[in-house]
This record gives sequence, structure tokens and C-alpha cells, in this order.
Amino acid sequence: MTFRLGLTGSIGMGKSTTAQLFRDLGHPVWDADEAVHRLYAKDGAAVAPVAAAFPAALQGGAIDRDALKQVISHAPAALAQLEAIVHPLVAEDRQAFLSSHREAPLVVLDIPLLFESAAAPELDGVAVVSTDAETQAARVLARPGMTPDILRLILARQMPDMEKRARADWVIPTHSVEAARQAVVQIISEVIPDA
Repeated sequence: MTFRLGLTGSIGMGKSTTAQLFRDLGHPVWDADEAVHRLYAKDGAAVAPVAAAFPAALQGGAIDRDALKQVISHAPAALAQLEAIVHPLVAEDRQAFLSSHREAPLVVLDIPLLFESAAAPELDGVAVVSTDAETQAARVLARPGMTPDILRLILARQMPDMEKRARADWVIPTHSVEAARQAVVQIISEVIPDA
């Protein structure tokens, strides 16, 4: 029986690093953001239906995420329309991943907006990555093009870290890679007792 672990956390909390720690220890990780990139790439399953709904987003045979953001920002109903197209395709991608890893004792589903999403998959447990607000802000503001105003807008759309931690089965501290690694090893030992 495969244990399906949801991995989530707010922007700048160290989710990508933590997902890599699970990979490094031999556990398959499905990444929702990577799935969307594949779906939007040339020949991706989302290209035709998204382009039909939002022609301006089609560039070079692929969906341009920046162009798509522009379209959505000017049409309030567009986001719901886009989600109706993309969420089922993401769910199919996730299901294909799960089917191909049926024998794995643990699979990790890296889903940034796990708690915020109405389309959350069935999971056996959820781990939330977390660090202090100062570290989070420093990480995010170090990214190209990021400003304090953009960070505030992003955080306003995400569930507060404190609430995510309260809803999680495990909290992975990410103030250091070693702290995160220890937490990951502990989770693995709990969900796969004979690992």
C-alpha cells in the first residue's frame, strides 16, 4: 500500500528544497507546478483548450504564462474558466504518476496551494514546510523581479502559515537544510516503519 503524502507550504518556505530531500532518499515526487509547465509546453495537453479560450496566451505553439496572467488579470471570470480547463488535466497527470508508482511505499505530491484548492487529491497525510517570516521574505525578495508589494499580494492569496501548520500532520522546519532533512527522515520512518 502506497502512502500518499501531500507536501505544501507558502511561497519562500523551502518546499522545493524539501521535495528534493524526499527525492534524494529515493521517494518519487510529483510536482504540481512542473505538471502545469508540461501541460502548457508545446504539444502539452492544455495548449489547445487554453488557446481556444484565451487566444492571446498562445505563443510559439505553447501557452505563455505571463500572457495568460495578463488576460486573467483583466477578466475576473477568466480564472475560474482557466481552472475548469486545467484542473482536470492536472488531476490526470497526477493520477498517471500515482499509477506508475503503485509499488512505491511512499509518494510525495508537491502541491503549493493544497489547502486553498478545491481540487485537492485524496492523501494519507500532509506535511507543511515552514520557517519564520523574516527568512521567508528574504528568500522571496532575492528572486528576480520580486518586490515587497508583489510578495504582499501573493501572501494575501495564500492561507496563513499558522493555519497551514495547524491543519498539517507534520511540520517541516526549513530554517536550515539539516533541520528539514531530519524532519523528512522522521516522517519517512513513521509512514514506512520498516524503512
